[in-house]
Amino acid sequence: MPSIKAMLRMVPGFEELEGPVLEQMASVGEIVEAPQGEILFCKGTMPEALHVLLEGRVCLTGPAVNDSASAVIDIVGPNASLVLANVLAGDPYQMSAEVVANATIISIPAVSVRAAITAQPAIALAMIRAMSAEFGAMTRQVADLKVCIVVQRLASYLLNLVSDPTANQAEFKLPVNKGLLASWLGCRAENLSRAFVGLRAYGVETHGSRVKLHDVPQLRVYAGAVLSDSDVVSQGVTAGRLPIERILGDAFRLRTNRPRES
Repeated sequence: MPSIKAMLRMVPGFEELEGPVLEQMASVGEIVEAPQGEILFCKGTMPEALHVLLEGRVCLTGPAVNDSASAVIDIVGPNASLVLANVLAGDPYQMSAEVVANATIISIPAVSVRAAITAQPAIALAMIRAMSAEFGAMTRQVADLKVCIVVQRLASYLLNLVSDPTANQAEFKLPVNKGLLASWLGCRAENLSRAFVGLRAYGVETHGSRVKLHDVPQLRVYAGAVLSDSDVVSQGVTAGRLPIERILGDAFRLRTNRPRES
């Protein structure tokens, strides 16, 4: 297994730290194996450690409007820190974190992280960049919820699971169950099922939790992802999108005879 220092080097923010500083962080870090279902922290508690996720998935949740259930705020994947801002500021967590796929985590005492920044203020800039990455991901999710139908949000999620950005095809297993995925995408389970059906036209095949993407470039276009110039030319589209008539047609078919998703 690689050293803690080498593993931290893969995480946004930490990769910018100078060798001695990263070595210091690694020296107080501990590798923790967290099984599915384990609660890492709860809303309102004070951060005791910075959790850096290396493998697995962690679900961040907050109370729903009626407090009868939890709303899924984010599902965090590998090579990411969890709610870094609260750790740095020493403020109570505004959300809870639960492991939803067996996870490997580096746990670094919060006091050690804050002490390192106090001793070497230059570290703060790297941490701010890491927080910016977290904030950027949240902002994109909010934007998607406001401007994209659920089938496009699902397409974007599936594309994020493709490990090779140049691949034309891909096959993988969903890292979380469909009920949790539906909540994160802002829809009900039946809406998610219809979204998977809608994506068949774009080469998405499913067998339970197994997913096969037969045409990754076409799916990127439909999801509204940014394409390279060569992708745009090869698919005969402008500005990285399919003709608006086709997108609106898909939206109409998916919305017909079903409740509007949030």
